Amino acid sequence: MTYCVALLLDEGLVLASDTRTNAGVDQVAIFPKMNIFEDRGERVITILTAGNLAISQAVVNSLREAIVKDEGVHLSNVTTMFEAAKLVGDELRKVFERDAEHLKNHSTDFNASILLSGQIKGEKPRLFNVYAAGNFIETCRETPYFQIGETKYGKPIIDRVVKYNTDMMDAVKCILISFDSTIRSNISVAAPIDLLLYRTDTFHADCQQRITESDPYYATVRNGWSEGLKKVFSALPNPDWCQN
Repeated sequence: MTYCVALLLDEGLVLASDTRTNAGVDQVAIFPKMNIFEDRGERVITILTAGNLAISQAVVNSLREAIVKDEGVHLSNVTTMFEAAKLVGDELRKVFERDAEHLKNHSTDFNASILLSGQIKGEKPRLFNVYAAGNFIETCRETPYFQIGETKYGKPIIDRVVKYNTDMMDAVKCILISFDSTIRSNISVAAPIDLLLYRTDTFHADCQQRITESDPYYATVRNGWSEGLKKVFSALPNPDWCQN
């Protein structure tokens, strides 16, 4: 399991993914779940993945190989992010056709989720959630974010804070709190956290950060949020029923 979040804001995109992969309590490893495809000055496309690591790696590697071969449609020559989402969905279906039956024979589900986001010159940044079946949906101003993986623990703070016009730095704080809440409640999600900020029309993924458990800013946010919650909780009035 993993946890990935992507926000589409007025200022641009804020993307984050954890790096833990585990196939049991004694088989824990670190693998990046964020993949960046960039033609500087022309396009930036990012892929966040959750689910079966072999499936997501097969999809990403096929997408990269298509760019190298430069044959047919690939992520470096599609003209819209919608076309990019269709391409990613098609690659998922190809992997399903090849591997799903074999996985089933080994009592393993075909489990993969992808967040596709970015900007291609000529259109605004866009964000898609691509499902294991290869179909997808696009975010909107009313719901400017998607999550995949272990989503339930980190969702409440995002729902309360994030709007389309939220300041990007406020969004970063919100995402780090969302990750902290998830990490505290689920052992299958853990730092380091890969973070990417993409500002609209820059066409360059220049603001990337790997945040470790000991990162000073992450520690400040984590501790400040925890102490703040305790103070707010203590300040709430007690109920006026069933009191002696």
